[in-house]
Amino acid sequence: MKRLFSWLSWFTWRRVALIVLVGGATATATVIASESWIEGRAEGHVHSIESVPAAPVALVLGTQVLRTGEPGDFLAARLETARQLYLTGKVRAILVSGDNGRREYDEPTAMYAWLVHNGVPPEHVVRDYAGFDTYDSCFRAKEIFGVDRAIVVTQSFHIARSVTLCRELGIDTSGVGDDTVRETYPANWRQASTREHLAHVKAVFDLITGREPIHLGPAETGVTDAVA
Repeated sequence: MKRLFSWLSWFTWRRVALIVLVGGATATATVIASESWIEGRAEGHVHSIESVPAAPVALVLGTQVLRTGEPGDFLAARLETARQLYLTGKVRAILVSGDNGRREYDEPTAMYAWLVHNGVPPEHVVRDYAGFDTYDSCFRAKEIFGVDRAIVVTQSFHIARSVTLCRELGIDTSGVGDDTVRETYPANWRQASTREHLAHVKAVFDLITGREPIHLGPAETGVTDAVA
């Protein structure tokens, strides 16, 4: 009887180990395949501020806003990139898309205030209050704001996914990725870069399933008016 229990225990643990091994290999393959596809779709569409083709609008993706209501350094770097695109005539309007899911937290308004304070005319800055993630921001830029061609702005570790999502959702998109905060916040940069592995998988899943954003709502003319 002891031998039987011993054999069953060994057999069970062997099956568990096999399941874990196969599951791990499958997960790794999924991540690699997702990253390869996303990077491939973005290839040739990521540029510097100087080399990026002009477009009617820059789409700035939101990220952390401080308790003071000011953009964190990562977000401020994205906004400075968009400001440079505007000042050099690469874009005529800026769409800032971020999280305003709670009354006390408002990324788009912080982004708008920063750009206006730093010399971008308020009539050329448009706020999207329901850009809860990259997919939602790209989807809403196309479906709600009528954007057909854009330059998407974010950090460089995030740029391939952003470009690919926007392009797959129907926007002729180029991207400019910021690197200016990499040396200032190396640990944060590494953490964010690591999270991108799973974010690539989610992006592919979102595209395959064709999910709708958390919030859609009626069409808005803000970008059209700002460009005109």
